[in-house]
Amino acid sequence: MSEAAVHATPGPGASPHPADPAGGGGHGHHHGSLGKLAVGAIGVVFGDIGTSPLYAMRDTFAGHHPLPLDPLHVFGIVSLMFWSMMIIVTMKYVTVIMRADNKGEGGSLALLALINQSISGKRWSAGIVLLGVFATSLFYGDSMITPAVSVMGAIEGLAVYRPGLAPLVVPMVVGILVGLFFIQSRGTAKVAAFFGPVMLLYFAVIAVLGGLSIAEHPQVMVALSPHYAVELFLADPFRGFLAMGSAVLAVTGAEALYADMGHFGRAPIRISWLALVLPALVLNYLGQASLLVRHPEALVSPFYFLAPEWFQWPLLALASSAAVIASQAVITGAFSVTQQAIQLGFIPRMTIKYTSLNAGQIYIPVINWALMIAVILLVLVFERSSNLTAAYGIAVTGAMAIDNVLLAVVVLQLWNWRRWQALPLLALFFALDAAYLSANFTKIPDGGWVPLVMGLSIFTLLTTWSKGRALMRQNMAEGSIPFEVFAKSAHSSAARVPGTAVFMSSTAHGVPSALLHNIKHNKVLHERVVVLTVAIQDVPYVDDADRFIVKQFGEGFFKVALRFGFLEETDVPSALAKISMCGEPFEMMKTSFFLSRQTLIPSSKPGMALWREKLFAWMLRNAASAMEFFRLPSNRVVELGSQVEI
Repeated sequence: MSEAAVHATPGPGASPHPADPAGGGGHGHHHGSLGKLAVGAIGVVFGDIGTSPLYAMRDTFAGHHPLPLDPLHVFGIVSLMFWSMMIIVTMKYVTVIMRADNKGEGGSLALLALINQSISGKRWSAGIVLLGVFATSLFYGDSMITPAVSVMGAIEGLAVYRPGLAPLVVPMVVGILVGLFFIQSRGTAKVAAFFGPVMLLYFAVIAVLGGLSIAEHPQVMVALSPHYAVELFLADPFRGFLAMGSAVLAVTGAEALYADMGHFGRAPIRISWLALVLPALVLNYLGQASLLVRHPEALVSPFYFLAPEWFQWPLLALASSAAVIASQAVITGAFSVTQQAIQLGFIPRMTIKYTSLNAGQIYIPVINWALMIAVILLVLVFERSSNLTAAYGIAVTGAMAIDNVLLAVVVLQLWNWRRWQALPLLALFFALDAAYLSANFTKIPDGGWVPLVMGLSIFTLLTTWSKGRALMRQNMAEGSIPFEVFAKSAHSSAARVPGTAVFMSSTAHGVPSALLHNIKHNKVLHERVVVLTVAIQDVPYVDDADRFIVKQFGEGFFKVALRFGFLEETDVPSALAKISMCGEPFEMMKTSFFLSRQTLIPSSKPGMALWREKLFAWMLRNAASAMEFFRLPSNRVVELGSQVEI
């Protein structure tokens, strides 16, 4: 791990972007007509929530806490699902949270970076940061469970229509998922062009099937009234509360609306949700309710039994395609979140490959193979989607509850809403999410422990890395000398040789250890010596005008600070080529990059627990090289080792 570790730090080039409560503006990288973007959003954003009808209704009535199949419970659950979609998805995410953008970008980390600009230094800011990191940790758990439960829920239709083929379900699911992960390195730009039309057809089909079933029992439409949900809890409060653990499956994927805002913009996502996705889901859930009231035996799979016999196999193929698309969207999301976390200093540097000219199309091998192993293990261990849904709920409701806390900070601190306006709305969101989270806690013995263990493990890794880097930078700064003093004394104490030497530094203060080692052992200095700091800002993109700051010290000594947004590629040579204030332009064939590779040694300093020090040292050893991460030319890099205590 080089001393040039990326660190997030606000600077003049990162003036806080005002979260726009009116919902306008933004600087995301979405391009195209509104209709084209809306179709694209249907293909990427709504895959997770769109495949929920495969298992949500079934698991609510036949899951770990089964309910009686009578009109009271059926109508009550449909009412609960409908109003959950209206409050959590439509009100909370589509209407409110999507107005909190970080220069057009959304998601927990983007929101956390935005909040960090306004609360940094306050006594409760560390707690908010930890909550945001834990939400990210839960997202990784969700990224492992979603492909397993979505594809399994779809392929189980095979056993629904042909029970004798049930033994083939797990092998087929594993085969599909392995193939899906193996094609990630080739990029998904070409395949993604089909995502929108396929999902458009899928939502149209499930809406029509739901509508046809409703026509058989139109009375089910009254279930849209909220009083049926209230009546369910009044008549059967305990089982109604337990049923919330499965009913929440109807809103899984709601956070994707916010996370993918930067790719499509607010308007296309809102239009897609309100005009197509929400009506299609409501019609399908009502259709399943109508079917269950008329034919309780259809509980084996109320989604697949909505189809007439001649359409069963086409529905199986279409639902399987939708499940694969939903999985692809989650995998791509995991890559994007990892890139943000690396840039913001929560994850060690990893190899990031760009699979197309679109900056959003990236591939991270370590994340891809780790996800694949985890997903396959989940499929093999749980074997049925109904067993996995217990694990699914906690990851989703946990992340949603944390989003509420972040939203409260935005509403009260950034937007300065009056308390009498904000508190009732926040109380509604907190109450509903708390109820769903509490209901899911009852499923911990049935598999709910999986995302908790995953989340806590990833949270430990992320916080250990962040804390270890902070301690390491602090230790290195303790014995450093001011660069101004060094520049005045060093130019006459060593021979000067032609060319440019760029010494990468993780801090803007002091002299990099690589520079000290070079002059100590080689006793030479290049004609031009540049100390380079790469700083990642709390904004997704940095304008070219704010890309760099140059400070000259005379005698060929310079300090350069490069700024990148947390969604940008840290291409150092390309950025240096645009700098003209350091004398002559930078020519890579005349420039050498000096990096310092640290080795941690045991220390009695009160920094971290010994086991965390060892964990940090392991992460440090396995981090991708700075040369690759910063796109440095391999034949122009020199690494010098040093030992550090933390």
